[in-house]
Amino acid sequence: QFRNTYDSDNTVFSPQGRLHQVEYALEAVKQGSAAVGLRSKTHAILLALKRSTGELASYQQKMFRIDDHVGIAIAGLTSDARVLSNFMRQQAMSERMVFNRPMPVNRLVSTIADKAQVNTQEYGRRPYGVGFLVIGQDQSGPHLFEFSPSGNSYEYIAMSIGARSQSAKTYLEKHYKSFEDCTLEELIKHGLHALRETLQQDKELNANNTSIGIIGPTGLHEKPLSPPGKFRIIEGEPVAVYLQNMDRKEPGDGAPVAPATADEDVQMTG
Repeated sequence: QFRNTYDSDNTVFSPQGRLHQVEYALEAVKQGSAAVGLRSKTHAILLALKRSTGELASYQQKMFRIDDHVGIAIAGLTSDARVLSNFMRQQAMSERMVFNRPMPVNRLVSTIADKAQVNTQEYGRRPYGVGFLVIGQDQSGPHLFEFSPSGNSYEYIAMSIGARSQSAKTYLEKHYKSFEDCTLEELIKHGLHALRETLQQDKELNANNTSIGIIGPTGLHEKPLSPPGKFRIIEGEPVAVYLQNMDRKEPGDGAPVAPATADEDVQMTG
């Protein structure tokens, strides 16, 4: 009953030691459409579910290229994501200008985590209402990180964020031991199966609402790249070939999907 006494500013702790505005920002990430990330020895991939506000509207962008070796998928406020992704690009370009090398992925993620943390501490700011899955490749191989608006970041083998992401996590937890040695096509297949778990009962993945981001050597269905292994986003018709390779969903598969709330499609999110 006293919650509203402590949520008017992000610098005020509640008696339980919580920052309510940060929790509201985390809730914005949970309301965004789902994104899934996985990595193997050779590749790191992102898969995201794009939302559309209506039949006349385009599908919202869910992935951003940061540099040749880094890309992100978002869940939450797309406007905040645009600001943070521009900041990440500036950091990556600065590293190339000053040191003539690509920026290490873990340092790039730490940089935006530090930037987000400042907004949980200084008066007159609000936390960013967006979470990222970041994939990248450096000398130590492919990486997958999660960035949270609280300023936390973690590295994962596989991860999912956004609406109904727990169902995707359940799938990933069942199969993650096989990801290490997967080919690109097998990894995408696992990712699509995990993403499918987040859908409402009457929805299906299709070429319009699915985005795939890849880092690593080219797959069987791709053309040669320059430079080899750079981050690329696959959308539209090229996604169809991966969707066709999916296994049919058996009735009763996966975790139960939560019913959609009445305001599910009131779009503030990405």
